Amino acid sequence: MTISFSLSREAEGHKVSRRIVLLGANFREVTRTNTVERYSDPAIEASVARIEAVAHLMDDLFEIPGTNVRIGLDALIGLVPVVGDLISQAISSYIIWEARQLGVSRFTMGRMIANSAIDTVVGIVPFAGDAFDVAFRANRKNLALLKGHLAKHGHVRRSGAGAGPVIDATARRVA
Repeated sequence: MTISFSLSREAEGHKVSRRIVLLGANFREVTRTNTVERYSDPAIEASVARIEAVAHLMDDLFEIPGTNVRIGLDALIGLVPVVGDLISQAISSYIIWEARQLGVSRFTMGRMIANSAIDTVVGIVPFAGDAFDVAFRANRKNLALLKGHLAKHGHVRRSGAGAGPVIDATARRVA
């Protein structure tokens, strides 16, 4: 006996669709996430789109074949000793500058600068720093900090076209 049902919810700016398939006494859950963030101001939305593009370019542009590991230009440019990491830092500082233009708090700005500085300082170390660049993803962390700040300060639009009710469900295996 197979029972299948789908749930869809929108929470914290992310649309999550879940399809749960029950096969006898076992079940498996498939989750897909599509970002559907809308901002109150078109200028903020454009800034976030630019920051997302830079973060994607720097942290997860390519997938290493045969693995699930994604790398970006940060890891590739960082292969050039010292100079490559400084160039990566200069590109990553654009995210921090753009966040400052959006009015990010000093505390969040400090966390973003710390993420970027850690990425640069550790990235300077040959080989180990390059592996750290792949794993740390400072630009993605900074993007998440920015989005959290915007959501906290009411810049994410929760109602209107495309926003639906929040549906939360739990599936349990009953033996």
